[in-house]
Amino acid sequence: MPITNVASKPTSLKLPAALKTQLENDARSAGLSLHAFMVLTLAESVRRTRLREAFTRDSMTALSDMKTSGSGYELGNVRAYFSELASHCKGLQAKPRDLAPTQIS
Repeated sequence: MPITNVASKPTSLKLPAALKTQLENDARSAGLSLHAFMVLTLAESVRRTRLREAFTRDSMTALSDMKTSGSGYELGNVRAYFSELASHCKGLQAKPRDLAPTQIS
């Protein structure tokens, strides 16, 4: 994910020597300058953080919806469904029936 033509702000980052060496090695392996590698690494970290935040929000909404409706999916049924789906994708069996929610007590 190249970051180009973006206004930037200079910053100073003091790194432990061992970490800087590791970053330099990784940057070299990736064919990037140390600066470019660190910018990409930080951008990826921000992206993952936003994804985790969205996952948490979505999970909390789903839990609230389940509690409100009183219906959901039993973990054992979900595991069995995905196991059957994996076998289907490998061509070993027919596609499994869609899961139906059950009343949760």
